[in-house]
Amino acid sequence: MSTASGAIGAAVPGVGEVPVAALFADVVGQDAAVAQLRAAARRPVHAYLFVGDIGGARTELVRGFAAALLCPSGGCGHCEACRRTLAGVHPDLVEFERAGSSLSVEDARRIVRLAARRPLEAHRQVIVVPDVQLARVAAPVLLKTLEEPAGPTFFVLLADFVPADLATIASRCVRVDLRAVPTPELAAWLESRGIEPVLAADLAEAAGGSVDRARILADDAGFAARLALWRSVPARLDGTGASVGALAAELVRAADDAVEPLREQHRIELEALAAAAEQAGARGVPGRKEIEDRQHRAERRWRTDELRAGLATLAAAYRDRLVAAAERGEPGAVGSDARLRALAGSVAAVEEVAVELVRNPNETLMLEALLVRLSGVAG
Repeated sequence: MSTASGAIGAAVPGVGEVPVAALFADVVGQDAAVAQLRAAARRPVHAYLFVGDIGGARTELVRGFAAALLCPSGGCGHCEACRRTLAGVHPDLVEFERAGSSLSVEDARRIVRLAARRPLEAHRQVIVVPDVQLARVAAPVLLKTLEEPAGPTFFVLLADFVPADLATIASRCVRVDLRAVPTPELAAWLESRGIEPVLAADLAEAAGGSVDRARILADDAGFAARLALWRSVPARLDGTGASVGALAAELVRAADDAVEPLREQHRIELEALAAAAEQAGARGVPGRKEIEDRQHRAERRWRTDELRAGLATLAAAYRDRLVAAAERGEPGAVGSDARLRALAGSVAAVEEVAVELVRNPNETLMLEALLVRLSGVAG
């Protein structure tokens, strides 16, 4: 991978031969996008905008497309250029890392300077810019370069969504829409990898349409215990403050623990980059701080996704109780309608809190307040 601060010029040790069909072999559930990119690689234009939050799986799509653009044969899948691009270490694949919490004007100026350089090895270069939805202030600086790119530079912009005030940026790009993989499709993919059906269904539900998240959860020994913890909440709420406090603390600790497999993956990633840098004779990993900042942001998002998945499990638990109560109860019977309303209110309360996660609330206080509201409904 090349960053604004330098380049790693050697392939990652141990990267094997990659058959042509494998440029997008690890991409799951994005058939339309893959077909679009395969066609685009034959006669590429200067800028593409990938829209959709599918987690780390976007990297596989981007690198597969970049390999097709940087390969002398248009994406043969087995040459050195393809292998290095898929591994993220080709010097003409620039995976940009912003300096702060948003894409700043100075970030945009760095991108413009990178776009003006000549390719180091290939006949063109590919600049990947993530989180373009955060580029509102920087958009005017980027716009001219997108309209008139300097030399053989191709842009791949990534955005979770496209705000209205970035419509002009979007209009200068070919849009590639990415989709969250439907839960049944993701579960079927997990089963094809040898995971038993019940666990595959639970993993797919918790992954929220993200193949990348499903992969990591599948190897997470603590996943089943965390799932059981969230499902146990209604039965453990006894109306006391002690149960609320203890449960909230457990749920927060579980969210902390859930990030560890991703942290381990990040440690391995940095070790591989350090090994490649050492082999190339570089002093340290170029752009290490930017890489670590990206990893920390990914870990924060992972933790939020874990809480969101847990809340979805909790909402499902109350929804199951609502269905069971409706099947057992007599409409109009004393207490029956009140219980149904209480259970429906519990589902709504959990869903409201899940929405509030985007505001980065104090998680412990948020969960305690939710559990207090739920305590009035018998498990």
